[in-house]
Amino acid sequence: MQLTICRRQLEEAEAYRKIKKIMRTPTEIMEIFKALIFQKNNVQPLIDGSTNKTVTIEVLRKKTVFMFFSSLDITDDDITILKPTYDIITKKDTNYAIVWIPIVEQWTEELKKKYEILRSKMPWYSLQLFTPISGIKFIKEEWQFQGKPMLVVTNPQGKVENLNAFHLIRVWGLKAFPFNKKAGEDMDREFHWIGPVVNNIHPTIETWVKEEKYIFFYGGKDNDLIQTFTKKVTALVNDPFLKEAKINIELFCVGKTAKGGEDHGILGRFWTGIESLFFTKANKDVDPVTLEIQKLLSYKNESAWAVLSKGSSVVTTGHGSAILKVIEEFELWKETIKVKGFEVAFKEHYTKVTQTVRHCCRLDVPVVAGKAPDRMKCPECPRVMETYVSYKCCHVDGPHH
Repeated sequence: MQLTICRRQLEEAEAYRKIKKIMRTPTEIMEIFKALIFQKNNVQPLIDGSTNKTVTIEVLRKKTVFMFFSSLDITDDDITILKPTYDIITKKDTNYAIVWIPIVEQWTEELKKKYEILRSKMPWYSLQLFTPISGIKFIKEEWQFQGKPMLVVTNPQGKVENLNAFHLIRVWGLKAFPFNKKAGEDMDREFHWIGPVVNNIHPTIETWVKEEKYIFFYGGKDNDLIQTFTKKVTALVNDPFLKEAKINIELFCVGKTAKGGEDHGILGRFWTGIESLFFTKANKDVDPVTLEIQKLLSYKNESAWAVLSKGSSVVTTGHGSAILKVIEEFELWKETIKVKGFEVAFKEHYTKVTQTVRHCCRLDVPVVAGKAPDRMKCPECPRVMETYVSYKCCHVDGPHH
């Protein structure tokens, strides 16, 4: 037993060195794929999910390959999110391929059954290899694979174009196709970031966004504060001054049921979208959009938060208490609307309020594939944030250790 473990560790170390060497100057996707997956050239076929038949890995030659790494603890949503990409490459562009590569340290009969259930839901290629893949050490250490779904985009020469396109796809969908570095940079310049996150939450929102309406998205943990906010913002919306100025504002409380409970489905989709946005921006130059996203993410576990947008473009993001104060002090800034417009007037008064209302800004960054930022600039002041490690459990099904 001990000898087997030692042998496996030696093989892993050897594979790790080999892959690192190949990755420095990759020449062909097949070379990379073989090195990452198969032990000592023990090349196995793939399963084509659309026909349920085996195919040789030659189907990947000269293609841009989306390597879909995951544990077996993935959701239907993780699979569904890739289907539009599969559809477009099947119908329009055969120069791309998706391959699911499950990462399992030790296969059991139970896990094999689970694999089959998951594989049956995927129309793309799947790896069926009931031994650990050759490059498991490399994928974990160099590519920071943590068990969460990860989509590595490699061009036909085997060069990595995007270490994890999953976040890009989750937020922007096919708009970011083919999910390479350039597509990521194009999306970084996109100011209209709230739309893709909220459009799938409620059908009405998409209409509001298209009509370029002002929208208050808000939520939080404190039901009393949320009720107060709803009451005050509703009064603002119906204020004769705004009615006369033809300023229409819609309201959407994110993740609250009619009885004040939490709608975990909507909340989950919303915050997953914001986290994905955050990760598309991580380790890049900090711009105003990035700061707004960081700021919103820092409010995830706060008593209340609010976002004011015009269509899909965010006007401002704030802690619920600060935004509430702006609304309560409407009489102080409403005349500015005539001169500067609603957006500027709101933003200016919000800036004044934040000079007097201060609270700690805490940013919980979930552990996902990819490198977490080394330093994090505070989204609300010029300082660099302190780093803490926190652990969290939501008591839902997942891997048990």
